[in-house]
Amino acid sequence: MPVILITGASSGIGAALARHYAAPSVTLVLNARDPVRLEAVADACRAKGAEVEIERLDVRDRAGMRDFLRAADARHPLDLVIVNAAINGGHPTGGIETEETAFETVDINLNGALNVALPALTLMLARGRGQIALVSSLAAYAPLPDAPAYSGAKAALLAHGLALRDKVKPHGVRVNVVTPGYVRTPMGGDYKGWRPLEMSADEAAIRIARGLARDLDVVAFPRRLAAAARGAALLPERLRRIGMHGFRFQIRQRR
Repeated sequence: MPVILITGASSGIGAALARHYAAPSVTLVLNARDPVRLEAVADACRAKGAEVEIERLDVRDRAGMRDFLRAADARHPLDLVIVNAAINGGHPTGGIETEETAFETVDINLNGALNVALPALTLMLARGRGQIALVSSLAAYAPLPDAPAYSGAKAALLAHGLALRDKVKPHGVRVNVVTPGYVRTPMGGDYKGWRPLEMSADEAAIRIARGLARDLDVVAFPRRLAAAARGAALLPERLRRIGMHGFRFQIRQRR
């Protein structure tokens, strides 16, 4: 019986992945901060026959997350951990993002991700098996000027994940990095700007699950946008700045 833990599972890609993997032979351990939405996702997964546990916990709580992971793994050893919880960066008027926004974005998107990934890695290394997926973004390759903290955190997550993959693969643990493009999610709904080749969260979940099953080092999609993002990193700054101009955006004020 596979055991899959997903953070940020109350909506968007996390919820879609939970629904995708839900089946009678699967145990899902779902984490998020919103208990109402998280319970709704859990109910949908139980209706598909999965055994589901939920935990309302902020990924920034390092000690709490470590204890949660150890307890969950003691009940049923974790086969796959999908590190997905994240927030947008940016500024409501398209201005320079504030210090508060920048630090919060890095604390959740990078430090929070490592608060999940590293304790999970320790548990998996101890038994010589397991898989960890870090959800980054195509912004890791083509940084968005209107979201520098988001882009920087996702780039760090990409680099960290690829370095870990090479280091731990001989020990039986697989690490993959997921770099999606634009996906229709509640978080994406706060984004006011051009969103080329946008896809549904359910379609994104299918592509992610397929890539993880193939143990790809990077699960990047959609293909054309991923190729463009990777190519942008090789361009001189002047050309890159011109190319990124069309991706300017604003973020709706957080409630």
